[in-house]
Amino acid sequence: MFSSLASVLSLMLSTLLMMVGFGLASYVLPVRSVAEGWSTLTISVIATGYTLGFTLSCIVTPKFVLRVGHVRVFTALITLLSVAILLCGLVVDWRAWVLFRAISGFAISGSYLVIESWLNEKVTNENRGALFSLYLITTMLGTIGGQYLVPLGDPTNSSLFILCGVIFSLALLPTALSSSPLPAPPAQAKFDLPGLYRRSPVAVVGAFLAGAMSGAWLNLGGVFTQKVGLSTAEGATLLASLLFGSAISQIPIGRASDKIDRRIVMVGCGIVGVASCLAMVALIGSSAVVLYITAAFVGSVLFPIYALNVAHANDLARPNEYVEVSSGMMITYGIGTISGPLMVGPVMDHFGPGALFLVLAVYFALYAAYAAWRIAQRKQHDGLVGKTDFQANTVPQPGTEAVNAMNQAPRAAGRIEDDTAPLA
Repeated sequence: MFSSLASVLSLMLSTLLMMVGFGLASYVLPVRSVAEGWSTLTISVIATGYTLGFTLSCIVTPKFVLRVGHVRVFTALITLLSVAILLCGLVVDWRAWVLFRAISGFAISGSYLVIESWLNEKVTNENRGALFSLYLITTMLGTIGGQYLVPLGDPTNSSLFILCGVIFSLALLPTALSSSPLPAPPAQAKFDLPGLYRRSPVAVVGAFLAGAMSGAWLNLGGVFTQKVGLSTAEGATLLASLLFGSAISQIPIGRASDKIDRRIVMVGCGIVGVASCLAMVALIGSSAVVLYITAAFVGSVLFPIYALNVAHANDLARPNEYVEVSSGMMITYGIGTISGPLMVGPVMDHFGPGALFLVLAVYFALYAAYAAWRIAQRKQHDGLVGKTDFQANTVPQPGTEAVNAMNQAPRAAGRIEDDTAPLA
């Protein structure tokens, strides 16, 4: 265990620094946007640039890795992150920010994929769970730590943007100077969205809704904290509370979905989401502590539902289809993240900041209703080949599911009794 940890220590340190920069950027940008007087719709358009770049990178980055290797691609992507955030501080114009955020989305998405494929090369079946848990904890702590840097500076000038660029640049050093052997290039995964939908409609629709909800929150959550009058420190704590709720709910949701029909768990998550989002709207104006607790309940289902959808889709796939399924799910999730801010932004402009959680409640209701309808349409084991293990993920990121899917294949193959079972 310790030898494996030592082999990825530099990678973990680079990840921590990158996520600190990511957390700082993801909070300082909406705070600065509000300070500039831009409408929520305008901020949503900027967010769409980020999600477009994020989704495109899922397809493009593996091709670059195959051509020039992990270290060169990672170096280029981190450099793009630094350049993009520095340009945001230099050119404060929302039209330019759309392009800069697209560059950021492309770079952060590709960095996740490189880090996760590199990490997977270093772990074994015996320590995989422990090291990936450490990775997820690192990403969460880095994101939260970065958000708490905002109160230390002034978002209305360029100081925090420069600090963020410096942190991103520092993230290069541990990996660039590492003497560890380089990982093998990732597998090139294809995807078939129509075929994936025919196999598992609830997983595809659920992934799209999960993307829409997380895209809306990740890009407009900071706007919400500013519009309801929270200080930057209180806003950072609210964002951290939602992530904390997501982290502690992973294990119970995963265990429940491994024991019973995952769609029943989807319905339950949707109901919890509706109730907690409506409570959040009703409690606007209450003490910050009350908002923190309510946000934790929202987070307990907001992010874990994507991993739930991936697990259900893999339940209906053969081992040699796991990578294809995961790639299709990531693209579907990415399309959802593009639509989320565009749908929520105008509603927030018209009805106020609380509309963010009203729209999230509607999404959760659709999520639960569609899962319930699919339960009525198809029995749990229709088309089932072998039930896979639930893979926890604190914040949905491209790469993790594909990496885990490839690792599941040998274990799942031993559980397959009939490789010719129907898939529809």
